[in-house]
Amino acid sequence: MEAVLGHLRGAIERGEYAVGDKLPSEAQLGRTLEVSRPVLREALRALQTMGLTVSRTGKGTFVVANAVEDPTFGDYAASDLLEVRRHVEIPVAGYAALRRTPDHLERLTGLLERMERETDTTAWVAMDTLFHLTVAEAAQNPVFRRVIEEIRDALARQSAFLNELGGRREQSDREHRAIVEALAAGSEQDALAAMSHHLDRVERTLTDIVRRRPDPGVSAAHP
Repeated sequence: MEAVLGHLRGAIERGEYAVGDKLPSEAQLGRTLEVSRPVLREALRALQTMGLTVSRTGKGTFVVANAVEDPTFGDYAASDLLEVRRHVEIPVAGYAALRRTPDHLERLTGLLERMERETDTTAWVAMDTLFHLTVAEAAQNPVFRRVIEEIRDALARQSAFLNELGGRREQSDREHRAIVEALAAGSEQDALAAMSHHLDRVERTLTDIVRRRPDPGVSAAHP
């Protein structure tokens, strides 16, 4: 999928598809790039997330920008989402270290172990969002949990995006383990640091994806 996305993104950034242009149909693109429909659809969804295209029901996919600026996950821009996560999830981790119960630790450890074994991206993403929701629950403040619940869909979309394009899964598992270890130790400072590091890495991967410039010579590969 990355090769297909890189090809289409490069074509848009080079002006081969200008702002306002309609992309060829899925059938046409599939034949031209020699890729399956599912792979192509993933790439087209990623283009929309990046803010380069928009899909109009019954009309097709249209180019709306020639450069990636701020990806959108559901209702929220990546920059807005990350800003809120820093102000909410970092202090939440600190409170969770002080207030977590044995049940919270057991649930988080079980989730982490399942995530480390999981090979299916969709299943891993679902557990990733549940992990962050459970940390919020461990802080034992229902307002924190409600905030994370509100952005849960955006978190899932962001997680899937980072895993598809940034290969974040194994690194994220290590960061999650550091968070759980800090909570288990009851260390507020370690929990704050572990969650801060996790969000720093999320931001760095997002930035790398946004700044990445496809090689003009790269062509789509077979799935």
